[in-house]
Amino acid sequence: MKNTKHIYALILAFLFLVPSLFAQGLFNTKEFAKVSKDKNTKVISVQSNKNYRVSHLRNAIHIDHSKLYKEEGPGGVLKPTNEIAQILGDLGVSNTNNLIIYDDGDNKTAGRMYWILKYMGVADVKILQKDMKAWRSARIPLTPAPTKATKTTFVPSLDASIYVDTKWVKANLNKVDVLFVDARAPKEYTGTDGKSPGHIPGAINLEWKNFGVNGGVLKSNEDLKKMLTAAGITPDKTIVLYCGTAVRAGLPFFVISSLLDYPNVKVYDGAMNVWSANASNPVEK
Repeated sequence: MKNTKHIYALILAFLFLVPSLFAQGLFNTKEFAKVSKDKNTKVISVQSNKNYRVSHLRNAIHIDHSKLYKEEGPGGVLKPTNEIAQILGDLGVSNTNNLIIYDDGDNKTAGRMYWILKYMGVADVKILQKDMKAWRSARIPLTPAPTKATKTTFVPSLDASIYVDTKWVKANLNKVDVLFVDARAPKEYTGTDGKSPGHIPGAINLEWKNFGVNGGVLKSNEDLKKMLTAAGITPDKTIVLYCGTAVRAGLPFFVISSLLDYPNVKVYDGAMNVWSANASNPVEK
C-alpha cells in the first residue's frame, strides 16, 4: 500500500513538473533529460547543416532557418505564413507540440527560431543551452544519423502582437513610450563598418552578444535586468528589436519577453535590410 501511494505521488509530481518546466522558457540539461521522453515534446536543431551532420541530439529535427525567408527582395524577410506552415509540417513539426530548440552554442539562431515559432502561434517553445560539458555529464545521447521526418499538419495562428513591419515603424518612430533597440555590433549601429548605413533614428544600441557569457550560456536574470535597466530598456515601454535581418534580434526577444517577462516586446521583421532599401526612410549615424 505504501509503495502504491509512493508511485502515485511520483506520477503527480511529474505531471506538475513538466508544465512548470515548460513555463520557464530556458532548459538546462537536467530539466531537458526529464521532459525529452514526453511523446508530445520535439527537439529542433537549428545548427548549421554541417554541424548537424557531424553530431546532434538523438531524434532532433533539423530546420535550416534560411529556408523560411523569401528568396527575392531584401534578405531575411519571412515567407508567407502558409509556406512556413507547410515547411514545418513536412518536417514533422506541429503547432501543438512542445518544442525545444538548440543551435551551435551561441543561442543566436535558437533565438531567431524561437521568435518565428512564437509568431506562428506555437504555445510551448523553449531553448536548451548547448553546454557540451553538461551534456556529456548527463549522458545526453548524440548521433550523426539524420532524423527521419514524419509529416504532420502545422496550423498557424499568428501572434501579431510580437511583429512589426515598416509601416508600423514609421507610425511609431517618435512616440516616447516606444523604444527601438538595435541588436547589431556598435560599428554597424554607427555606420562605421563600411557596410551599414547607420541605424533607425532614435534607436539605442545593445548588441545581442551582451546577453550571454563565454560558452553560450546566458547571464543570470538579475544581471540581465541590471544591463537592460542601465540601457534604459524598461518594462513600461514598447520594446522593438531589430538588427540587419531580425536574426540577431531573436535572442534579445527571448530574454526580454520570456525570461524577464516584459509585457510588450516586438521584432521588426526584415529590419535594416528592409528599412534601408527605401531611400526615403531616415537613417542616423
